[in-house]
Amino acid sequence: MRNSAWIDLINLIDGKKLNYNPVGFIVDSPWIPGWYGISNIDYYSSDEHWLKSNLKVVNTFPDVWFLPSFWSEYGMCTEPSAFGSRMIFLETSLPHAEKILAGIDGADSLPQPNVKTDGLLPFMISRLKNNQEAIIKSDHQIRFAIARGPLNIASFLMGTTELMMATAMDPEGTHRLLKKITDFICDWLSWQKECFPSIDGVLILDDIIGFVGETEFIEFVIPYFKKIFSCTGAKVRFLHNDADGLVTARYLTEIGINMFNFSFEHTLSEIRGLAGPEVILVGNIPPRDILSQGTPGQVKTAVNKAFNEIGDYSRIIWSAGGGMPPDVNSENINAFIYAVKEHSKNL
Repeated sequence: MRNSAWIDLINLIDGKKLNYNPVGFIVDSPWIPGWYGISNIDYYSSDEHWLKSNLKVVNTFPDVWFLPSFWSEYGMCTEPSAFGSRMIFLETSLPHAEKILAGIDGADSLPQPNVKTDGLLPFMISRLKNNQEAIIKSDHQIRFAIARGPLNIASFLMGTTELMMATAMDPEGTHRLLKKITDFICDWLSWQKECFPSIDGVLILDDIIGFVGETEFIEFVIPYFKKIFSCTGAKVRFLHNDADGLVTARYLTEIGINMFNFSFEHTLSEIRGLAGPEVILVGNIPPRDILSQGTPGQVKTAVNKAFNEIGDYSRIIWSAGGGMPPDVNSENINAFIYAVKEHSKNL
């Protein structure tokens, strides 16, 4: 993140009011390559393309908080690669990792990955190290350690349906798998922080937690997420879940999360009522139907609607209800920025 944005984010977390309404977007490979005009393969394989495209993003929209900013990743292949998944890379769409477990019975045979050597993880660290000087010269720092969550990774390794069935049919086996993955995530986050001491934020992405009921959430989500969000001692503890988030929102404070990006299907006031006053909310217009496929006028209308749905604008980062989808053009992003600035005039 840009250094000034990071300072303002910390101020938000500490309960201080800003003199503007911040705009922020989660951006990575679903959006950046297409917007920049290169293939996904070039984005993943070339440090030069990766750096230049990310620099163009932050310089084209200097007022936007890009989260986590300069994200070194390989799409959904990132974490499964460390467990041995076969990775499929395509020119014009996102890569995917093939399942390696036929069922929960195979979980015990999974290796415990070495985050310093296994899969694509060392390439991710190397990319950041190779480009760290240029990132710092651009007035940014590497601020976030990032991983997908334990249920999300488990769904890649064995399939979402199979994971949901396992929680009901073999809860003990499910716990063993989630513990193994959670230990991996903590090792991975800690290694990122060790490599880059400027990190004081954690971003976890897990949509699968939105597929379980409250009873399952209490059993299979809370204990593992508590461990993950506490393992590095990070100041900023950011969760992305753009599936159903009503159950999640109730337990954010208990888990230790202080920043939440959620589905546009939920209003800001609804999530604020469930999450409490201290959590930073990141949202909340439809990412695909409006930000990607809508007109600038429709973007402005959606932003105004979101502002009208909540009375207190403190501790909000105005964003999409999810990550930045493919095909969002600059005109719509500028329309979003302008609409939010119009609401900042009376601050």
